[in-house]
Amino acid sequence: MALIPSQVLRVAILLSYFSILCNYKAIDMPAHQTYGGSWKFLTFIDLVIQAVFFGVCVLTDLSSLLTKGSESQEQDRQLRKLIGLRDWMMAVLAFPVGVFVVTMFWALYLYDRDLVYPRLLDNFIPQWLNHGMHTTVLPFIIIEMRTTHHQYPSRPCGLIAVCSFAVGYVLWMCWVHHVTGVWVYPLLEQISPLAKVAFFSCLAVLINIYYVLGEILNSYIWDCSKCVLDTDKAKAD
Repeated sequence: MALIPSQVLRVAILLSYFSILCNYKAIDMPAHQTYGGSWKFLTFIDLVIQAVFFGVCVLTDLSSLLTKGSESQEQDRQLRKLIGLRDWMMAVLAFPVGVFVVTMFWALYLYDRDLVYPRLLDNFIPQWLNHGMHTTVLPFIIIEMRTTHHQYPSRPCGLIAVCSFAVGYVLWMCWVHHVTGVWVYPLLEQISPLAKVAFFSCLAVLINIYYVLGEILNSYIWDCSKCVLDTDKAKAD
């Protein structure tokens, strides 16, 4: 039996994301006043994705609790829709985008932080908030995957959805640059147009790899759990 019920963990994680988002939006940074505001940053988009995802998780838990023991087919159908939405968001958005943001941010930060997180930002964003945006996302999503089995869509459909998100964000960054003349991330100011195409292509491939990794990890965790349960049952018999 888990030390903390998964339903309680989801509520706690959801509240933490609300706190991070509220504190981030309260910061008076020049970048927030320019075209696109916070929405031009993948980190902020990811925080919204994670908050919405865990909101759907909590709503699913509440619906499951309220409909427990009910024989209403309509309520059962609505619950299955919520579970389907939760699983789709986990597979296509929450896991691949969350892991992508954490790994790319810290890889670039350790190589040369000014490429992605200039030192000027230290005057606006405290360290705890930086870790809330770029670190805790990974353990939170792993906890969710470990505590709840998620049904992944077919791989082609999942990869198409992930590619659509990646291409959509690249086009959004290009549009912001077209309007403002400034790239969202300092790194993009320092590379040639051809290098940008190669860079964007590599990022699209990487986020697709993370989708497949999530699918494999989800199957591994729950196949192992099933084996343990079967072993315990056999011993009991």
